[in-house]
Amino acid sequence: MILIIIQILLALMFLVAGIPKFSSYQHVEGFKTYGYPQWFRIFTGVVQVITALLLIIGIFSDGLAAVAGALVVATMLGAIFTHIKMKDRFKNMVLPIMLLLLGGIVVWQNLI
Repeated sequence: MILIIIQILLALMFLVAGIPKFSSYQHVEGFKTYGYPQWFRIFTGVVQVITALLLIIGIFSDGLAAVAGALVVATMLGAIFTHIKMKDRFKNMVLPIMLLLLGGIVVWQNLI
């Protein structure tokens, strides 16, 4: 039951973070500031939306949940790397670190 709650929370967070990447001025400017091309912003949004869908479908399929968890981990490693590259404050890395840990839990629990 806890794993299902984690997957739903991660899916909601990834939808909330992913959908605005397609049209938000803030994200356009943010990716410029980070030194990433705009196609990468769209790619990131697509990955986040697909990951959210896989997390929900993964409630019924351990294999898909494990893949979704791995995508969460990979995405959050990228986010953490970006924060480090930008010499950002640690407090701005706390959420990506927490999501990375939750994604790791999803992978681990669905591979057992």
